Amino acid sequence: MDGGELSAGERRVWAALPAGTRDALAGMPAADLRTLLLAVARDRAADVRPADVLRRWREDRFVRPAQVDPRALARVEARMWRLLPADVEGVELSPVAPVGTCSAIAPVSQNRIVTTMRATEVVSDPTNALAVEAAERRRRSGEVHLAAAHRVLRAQDFGPGRSAHFRLFTLVSSARDAGSGRTEARLLIRHLTYWRTVLAELAPSAAPRLHVTVLDDPLLRDRLADTVHPAFAAEGVPLRDEPDRERGRGYYAGCALRLTLLDGALEVGDGGLTDWTARLTGDAKERCLVSCLATERLVAGTEDR
Repeated sequence: MDGGELSAGERRVWAALPAGTRDALAGMPAADLRTLLLAVARDRAADVRPADVLRRWREDRFVRPAQVDPRALARVEARMWRLLPADVEGVELSPVAPVGTCSAIAPVSQNRIVTTMRATEVVSDPTNALAVEAAERRRRSGEVHLAAAHRVLRAQDFGPGRSAHFRLFTLVSSARDAGSGRTEARLLIRHLTYWRTVLAELAPSAAPRLHVTVLDDPLLRDRLADTVHPAFAAEGVPLRDEPDRERGRGYYAGCALRLTLLDGALEVGDGGLTDWTARLTGDAKERCLVSCLATERLVAGTEDR
């Protein structure tokens, strides 16, 4: 097999194994590969001692508890559930999703995701998992609006003192295209209205803001001007255009949004239009909007205010 795309670490590992090992493992039936990996894990676990567990508990960023008061987090999330519109269905996601749930529908490297040995991956972004559930429900129903609160685990290192896992409160909506950007505008108003209500109630003194960016789509730019912005003309959490935003291009399609506190200094949420349910259903007329709020950041951003 061509090793041109392998990292230095991968090349070192394969070079230390007998010739042909990579080809043999790649061609092994999935069930046999799982059996092999589970046996390896069992053998390695047999050598683990209590002192090893305690050491890993101290040192491994994947397993350390979050630095947040769970009672404060529970109060915030309970209020967010109560603020949801009645037609948004809550979903309690599994801790794992099918392997490739993120990388198959979004430009995300599998190296950023904790993959298991059973053809699954630890949920790293509930918007992807909810999009799969939305696509499944769209097969047998009209437009779908889903919400989930979930602790996610990501493999990338966020820097000293930053946890590898955190909670996200997520919305995903999927509906049929009605033409002229009307569906996208309606979904944007729905999500932004909910987040404005949440921020106004839970962080009124932290200078909350909503930000929206049109990504090279003149039709959506028109709908933002004549439909979305007028819906937020009343006093409250302001909606600001953010035309210079670059992050999210290539990930979101047409439009992106952000939720911030402290006059934009602290980002607590993100989202945008995607083609995920269109790709999952094989129907280019499907429209999907995803958005989320990091509840631990919200708690931290409103402490002592």
